Parts: sequence; C-alpha cells; structure tokens
Amino acid sequence: MKRQTTLLQAVIVLGGFLALAFLCNQSGIEIHLALFAAWFLAMAVGKRNGFSYQEMEHAVTKGIYDGMSAILILLAVGALVGTWISGGIVPSLIYYGLKVIHPSIFLLATLILCSITSIATGTSWGTVGTSGIAMMGIGSALGIPAPITAGAVLSGAYFGDKLSPLSDSCVLSAAMADIDVIDHVRGILPVSLSAFGITGIAFTVLGFRLGGGSADMTQVNSVMAALQENFHISLFAFVPMLVVIILLILKIPSLPVISFGAGLGIVWGIIFQGLTPVKAISTAWVQLEMNTGIEFIDSLLSRGGMNSMLWSVAIIILGLGFGGLLDRIGIIKAIAGKVYQHINNGGTLTVFTIIVGFLGCLLGSAMYVSLVLTPKIMAEKYDEMGYSRRVLSRNAEIGGTLTAGMIPWSDNGIYMATILGVATFEYLPYMWLSFSCIALAIIFGFTGLFMWKNKNAV
Repeated sequence: MKRQTTLLQAVIVLGGFLALAFLCNQSGIEIHLALFAAWFLAMAVGKRNGFSYQEMEHAVTKGIYDGMSAILILLAVGALVGTWISGGIVPSLIYYGLKVIHPSIFLLATLILCSITSIATGTSWGTVGTSGIAMMGIGSALGIPAPITAGAVLSGAYFGDKLSPLSDSCVLSAAMADIDVIDHVRGILPVSLSAFGITGIAFTVLGFRLGGGSADMTQVNSVMAALQENFHISLFAFVPMLVVIILLILKIPSLPVISFGAGLGIVWGIIFQGLTPVKAISTAWVQLEMNTGIEFIDSLLSRGGMNSMLWSVAIIILGLGFGGLLDRIGIIKAIAGKVYQHINNGGTLTVFTIIVGFLGCLLGSAMYVSLVLTPKIMAEKYDEMGYSRRVLSRNAEIGGTLTAGMIPWSDNGIYMATILGVATFEYLPYMWLSFSCIALAIIFGFTGLFMWKNKNAV
C-alpha cells in the first residue's frame, strides 16, 4: 500500500539535496555527487512510502530516457564549437567584432560582440573566458570602469546562453519542460529581444558619457594581430553560422543541423586553416592544445569538442534521473501543491516561477540545480491554467540562468568574478539584461502579452 508523500518528506529530500549541493560547492566537490547522493535520499523516502526499488529505478531510467535528445544535442554542440574554433569561424567573429570598437560605443560593442560569441558557441562561460577577457583588457585601456565593462560582458554572454539552441542551459530548460529546444527559443525570444534593446540603449548612453576622449587602441590591435597570425580570418567564416541559423529557422531538427554545422567547421578547418583532415576531424572530440605565447589566443584555441561537454552531459543525466524519481514518488506534487495555493493568474505564476528558479540557484549554488527543479515543480500548474510549456521553460530559464551570476557562492558567480577580476556585488548593478528580462517577463505575465495558451485550453 503506497502512502502519499507529505510536505515534510518533500522538504527533507529537497532540503537535503540543496544542503549537499551547497556543501559540495563550498568544498570544491563536483555537484554531480550531490545529485547522485540525492537519488538515494529520495529512494529512502519512496521506500518508506511503499515504492519498490524496481519502481524507483525505472523512474530514474525513464527520466533519463525522456531527456536523451538533450544529451545527444549537447554532444553535437561540443563538436560544433570545437570545429568552429579550429575552422576559424569563432575567431573571425571576434576579429570583425573588434573592428567596430570605438571609445564612445565600446560598451555597446562589448554587448553585441559577447552576444554574437555566446550565440555562436552556446556558452556564457566560454564567452566570458574568451571575448570577455579581451573586452575587459580593452575597457581598461579605454579607461572604462571594470564593473561596468563586466556588466556589458555578462549581459551579452547571458543573452546568448539562454537564447542559443547550442547552449546547455537552453537545452536543459527545454528538456525539463518537455519541449523542443527551438520551441524554447521561440518562447524566450520576445523577452530576450526586448530586454536586449533596453540594455543596448542603456549601455550606449552610458558609453557616450564615459568614452568621449581619445584612447589607446594598442590592446585592440594586438589581439586582432594575434588572431590574424594564428587564423585565416575571412568573411566566409560567417557562412556556416548563417547556414545553421537558417536551417534551424526552417524547423529542421536540431541534432542533424548542429552535426552538419560541425561538419562545415571541419571543411573550413581544412580549406581555410590548412589543417590535415585528421586534425580537423579530431577537433570535433577535443580541441588541439596550442602554445602561441599569447594567453587570450591560447585560451581561445583550447576550447570545444565533445569531450568538453561530458561534464554537462553527466549532470544532465543525474538531474534528469533525479527529476524522474521526484515525480514518481510524489515529491513534486507535494511541493507544488503548497506553491500553487498562491497562484491565481499569469502574473503570479510568472513571479513564483522566477522565485523558485532563483531559490534553486541561491540554495543549490548552481544554475543546473535550478533548471532541474523549477520546471518539475511548476509544470502541473502551467498545464492546469492552460499555458504553453514554452512559457514555463522561458520563466524557468529567466529565474535560473539569469540570476546565477548574481550569487557570489554559485558556480556562475565564482567563475565570472574570478575570470573578470571583478567582485560579484561590484558588477551586479550593471547586469542590466538580467534585470530587464525579469521585469519584462513579470510584465508580460500580468498583461497576458506573449503568454501563449495551449490549443485545448479554455
């Protein structure tokens, strides 16, 4: 005889998981182990409530199976990033982005360049570690305060990270909401573009106030020279990116499109970069280590490949399994029932989703914790109120991805502060894209704008 999971039991499991995640983060232990340990904490509660081990193991494997498409896409994304770097595609994007740099438009150019890099690569961390580092150095040479430059870098990086179909957070949000990644992109696009416009105007105004004088462009020129020295820079590098974007817009499935894009990167590496076929193909798995003596270029050259995605793949597998288990033993239902009592319209639904997402980052110390838990907790309410899962995935990503860099002890907060050399609370006031997205999502929620309903909804 199975017993219904109580709210107290749900709090014990989720609280235990979040505590484990926090301890792992503080101790330098990978969060994967917290997720894995949480499986057995949840199983202990499930066993007490009458579920057999076989039932719970099936729930874990079913959860993983349901998200397998996301895992396959991530591996393809890793191959694409690796071949696009070795093929000179990403370096060319950065090079031509740097060409537009001028003191008065530096902040806007930083926003745009980091956005392009993030969309092309699908990673905020990679963007900050490559384009972001370059822009911080350039900003310093131009006399722009570091926290402001960091805000522009992060605004651009997170824009692509939550919008690009190549992003692991984008893929995970879609997978946990049980929708296609392209549907997720369509859902978040109105908020993202509107927020990007607001953010762009704000950084343009601030840039004209700060960058009116002459500036030393030595660093810009040195980075561009280094890119030219190590890559064949060409406008043809934009072709693979445009092909991939067009194919995705035409609703061709993501996996073959991204894999095809990786293939184009291999071709570009052979034709334009002079790589041997073996080397070009090998970058689909792991990027070739280079030692040019230039830190920025070495960092850029060493990224990408399927191998680089294994960390994310592992955490997604564990997260999907945990989510499937929580759903099967009734923990999701117990938590959701309490939260649902305070939701009566699209506005409150949006607010609570974002709050749940933020708390996942705050207590779990990782964006992935939030992206795993939030859709699971909130999905039933969206279905009950007739809202499309696109709205769910959008709000979950806004609450989870865009707030992750605001928390000093989260994985994102630690990484961004370390790489950029700016404390979290110093760049926080300038994360204008994040604040704009949160505000717009709430406004849309209360006004009903872009709050799509299911076709069979009343």
